[in-house]
Amino acid sequence: MSLIKSISGTRGTIGGKAGENLTPIDVVNHTAAYGYRLLQSGAKPKVVIGRDARISGDMVRNLVASTLQGLGISVVDLDLSTTPTVAMAVPNEEAGGGIIITASHNPKQWNALKFLNEKGEFLSGAAGQEILDIAESGDIQFADIESLGEYERKDDYIAWHIEQILALPLVDVEAVKAKGFKVVVDAINSTGAISLPPLLEALGCDVVVINEKVNGRFAHNPEPKREHLVGLAQKVASEGADLGMAVDPDVDRLAFMSEDGEMFGEEYTLVAVADYVLQHTPGDTVSNLSSTRALRDVTEKAGQEHHASAVGEVNVVAMMKKVNAPIGGEGNGGIIYPELHYGRDALVGAALFLSHLAHFGKPVSFMRNSYPNYVMSKNKIELTKDLDLDNIFEKLKEKYNKQPQNTVDGLKIEFDKDWIHLRRSNTEPIIRIYTESTSEGMADNLANKIKSDISELIRG
Repeated sequence: MSLIKSISGTRGTIGGKAGENLTPIDVVNHTAAYGYRLLQSGAKPKVVIGRDARISGDMVRNLVASTLQGLGISVVDLDLSTTPTVAMAVPNEEAGGGIIITASHNPKQWNALKFLNEKGEFLSGAAGQEILDIAESGDIQFADIESLGEYERKDDYIAWHIEQILALPLVDVEAVKAKGFKVVVDAINSTGAISLPPLLEALGCDVVVINEKVNGRFAHNPEPKREHLVGLAQKVASEGADLGMAVDPDVDRLAFMSEDGEMFGEEYTLVAVADYVLQHTPGDTVSNLSSTRALRDVTEKAGQEHHASAVGEVNVVAMMKKVNAPIGGEGNGGIIYPELHYGRDALVGAALFLSHLAHFGKPVSFMRNSYPNYVMSKNKIELTKDLDLDNIFEKLKEKYNKQPQNTVDGLKIEFDKDWIHLRRSNTEPIIRIYTESTSEGMADNLANKIKSDISELIRG
């Protein structure tokens, strides 16, 4: 069991002992710290909240809402919703912030509080640290009886979110309708079931949904990866569908499956959508350092420049704003399309992808084969307390000093079109090692080589 307190929010497993797991006490403490900081900052005392369908979601939602009201903050409760829907609702409601109750791709025993600012964007590292400091100090003043916050429930925001997507110039509704795509959706027993099918139906698709019960009892590991989507592959084949789509429980990550039951590749969700956007909106692209090189290739082919940010949505967004990128995101299937909002959004990703597919005019497998093919290997090394990671990184930089390097977030070393990215995990005592090459074997060999280098450095 676990409780992880970080600058991006608080997450943990439900039950157990306060301070060690995500208990009601911890939920109240961190919600109160967020709310108190919001009040101290002078932001409007109004917060939008929403949740995915986790078993613990209703309990946590009640605690969050009551705590905010106790601080004198009014609550707009979207209840069952998606992360991007809550994010968009914050500025639309002219609220001071938002709280999303979701542990994203983590299993059902987990839940989390994800904090947003008044723009509906994730908090900066500095703001997140302020919340942690307030929670640790316990120095929080609650409202008196005459100043309690109000409570309002709104159930129509997903429909509003879909309307905003359909109105986007690059979402070619008529072209998609003309194709009449048959799409199988794996909704993983969460709010994808009440958001993605209505969007696809509005686009004229024939929609088949699996794992459609919105009960938080995930039918499989909820991370939308190849090994977890066997049922989706089987259904795409048996239905003779044009493609499959899978989302995570809070609908900010999106993965596609080709008509032949093969994964399009989670890393290639952003590649395909960016290819389409750049055809119509010239500009630079942004992804994090651990995302596939294919986005850089597609961007340069379009005559534009690709930029790599530190890992984390808030860092990708900051870089996108800096270079005025019309499209960006993360290789985990996270599409950030500023024309709609600055946040990962599986719904807008699906609409843009289908628009691209409609104009492409060939099956999904053909589209995938039109892009450079890279394979990623993801590994890790356990950290010990006496390990001087900074020193190891310095020695690796010296060893590979003739290769292009990036130290924005850990250490990334490039070898022509292959690369290695090493970084300290924000949530676990490990070094994450991501490598990419043109084959699985070569990517694994790169990972084994750098792990061997690290072992030699540790031994001295």
